[in-house]
Amino acid sequence: MKWNILHESRGRIRLHLRKPRMSLAEADQLQDYLTSLPGVRTAAVYERTCDVVIVYTESRAGIVRGLAAFRFDTEALAEVPANSPRAVNREYQEKLVNMTIFHLARKLFLPAPLRMVYTLVRSVPYIFRGLRCVFRRKLEVEVLDALSIGVSMLRGDFGTAGSVMFLLRLGELLEEWTRKKSLGDLARCMSLNVDRVWQQTAEGEVLVPISQVCAGDAIVVHTGSVIPLDGRVLDGEASVNQASLTGEAEPVRKSEGAVVYAGTVVEEGQITVTVEQQAGNGRYDQIVKMIENSEKLKSASETRAAALADKLVPYSLLGTAVTYALTRNATRAISILMVDFSCALKLSMPLAVLSAMRECSSYHITVKGGKYLEALANADTIVFDKTGTLTHATPTVVQVVPFGTRTEDEVLQIAACLEEHYPHSMANAVVQAAAAKGIRHDEMHSEVQYVVAHGIASQIGGEKAVIGSQHFVFEDEGCYIPTNECGKFDALPPEYSHLYLAIGGVLAGAICIADPLREEASEVLKQLRGLGIRKAVMMTGDNDRTASVIAKQVGVDRYYAEVLPEDKANFVEQEKAAGHTVIMLGDGINDSPALSAADVGIAISDGAAIAREIADVTIAADSLRELVILKSIANGLQKRTESNYRFIMSFNSTLIILGAMGILPPATSALLHNASTLGVSLKSMTNLLD
Repeated sequence: MKWNILHESRGRIRLHLRKPRMSLAEADQLQDYLTSLPGVRTAAVYERTCDVVIVYTESRAGIVRGLAAFRFDTEALAEVPANSPRAVNREYQEKLVNMTIFHLARKLFLPAPLRMVYTLVRSVPYIFRGLRCVFRRKLEVEVLDALSIGVSMLRGDFGTAGSVMFLLRLGELLEEWTRKKSLGDLARCMSLNVDRVWQQTAEGEVLVPISQVCAGDAIVVHTGSVIPLDGRVLDGEASVNQASLTGEAEPVRKSEGAVVYAGTVVEEGQITVTVEQQAGNGRYDQIVKMIENSEKLKSASETRAAALADKLVPYSLLGTAVTYALTRNATRAISILMVDFSCALKLSMPLAVLSAMRECSSYHITVKGGKYLEALANADTIVFDKTGTLTHATPTVVQVVPFGTRTEDEVLQIAACLEEHYPHSMANAVVQAAAAKGIRHDEMHSEVQYVVAHGIASQIGGEKAVIGSQHFVFEDEGCYIPTNECGKFDALPPEYSHLYLAIGGVLAGAICIADPLREEASEVLKQLRGLGIRKAVMMTGDNDRTASVIAKQVGVDRYYAEVLPEDKANFVEQEKAAGHTVIMLGDGINDSPALSAADVGIAISDGAAIAREIADVTIAADSLRELVILKSIANGLQKRTESNYRFIMSFNSTLIILGAMGILPPATSALLHNASTLGVSLKSMTNLLD
């Protein structure tokens, strides 16, 4: 592609793409490409002018090479969703501009009689909603809206009535815009991030890009993996967690002929699925609908705001009646009617929550509901898993120790063959180590059985093969060390985590894995303590020796080693019973019970699919600093909602008092009330962090 440099400064460059026009899909594709370039901190694409602004941290030459290499991918453009953030913003920007222009044009150029007719027509929906509430014997905000508009028109003040309706429509549009964008951002974060799938072919299972899978193809889904595409079970049996789509708490048994859905997770078993729908068809809309219909997304602040808003309506009506009874002044009474607490309360609180969720998504943090941000703000206890959470998500194999007659390459080959079916960071390390040595590990085993928090079992050459923790291999499975090799076993480096492979009940090899601590872990914990965390605990299935070293380096208050999944969940329940609000951070299948039990379960984005499914929040695997950002946003949201409450109650109370005293006429009261509602709503839409 050809570019013109329009402006350049240190670490920032503005360019123009030599192209007559750019579609929204092309702009989205270009922005995704630019943000993926090494060294690019932020990239903004302006499709109207075909301009691009890039802020970068590495060499300018690398950015220029990346720009020169870019080409629009026609096939990928067809897969860009129509309801992308850019399309949503364009739609609502145009609606906002049109609404404002038409309102001003009517006031400036439309004759008074026609303005009256227009106002009468526009008032019908508001009057209808107010009457409907009255007929249902409910006094809600719609009644006040209808009364304020209706009374203004009865008094001949059509200008005030029109202004009130304009401000109400403007507020509704801004709320809809923010809500739709927030839901869209959240849905995109929750959408499937599956790049490759196991396709069933005549030669066996083959790992292929998901884009190559067509309707009618057969794919294999293993334990702990997400089902990437809608389809029907062709073979096998599995327990499938469908909570993301159906809300069912218990896994559903799926066998031959059963329908399975993209985004659900195989908790146990293995199935072969005949694909019925290709990637990208309808999954986004399913997630959006799920979010919109999920009551659990509402925070207590939103619920309280809605309830308080409706409770205050009768008091507003009572104040109007009392003022008229005492003063016999209709103008003063109407001034009170023009002011209510409901609009601002019902509008600003959901906007604040959705905007906070949107802001989280800009930091690659997915929050599945406002209630979890509220729980995060109140949290005082955090429980960490170790492997892949406090330590790097990409551990590496540093040594393979064979036992018996096995060789290092043979041990690594068998281990990789088993571990490639297990979505965990240590399993990935084994597979990558085999690949780095050029070792092929074609399928040589029967069906794989995953034992939660322990390891993997299968059959190889008629013998049972197991790989996993020391507890699993030697205690649960009863395997033993070959004769005369106990000294070799005792000499295994203590500073590493160990995976043990046994075949036919005899230890075949030990794989030493370096699992270094995340550099930022200690500093992150200090910052979290400054944000309200009082107790930090680490729980791991690893041995006590390794766990104690990591716990000391991080600075947690307590640690527990060699724990099972139920131990983590039980600890979380005990802390909650003691009155603590608990955050659980994990990435593996074995963390799932604790993630579910916690007030807020946080999963690492490249962890097991079932962990991401169960978790309430997902953070990227790049850095634990996102925990600090998440907690800061949650704390900021709590302060904002409290500030909104104080402002709305005090400002509107002042307007009511001034109106009752006759200082403010009805039109001014309505203007100030709606302006304040709009102002606090716009403030609620701003970012909480600098």
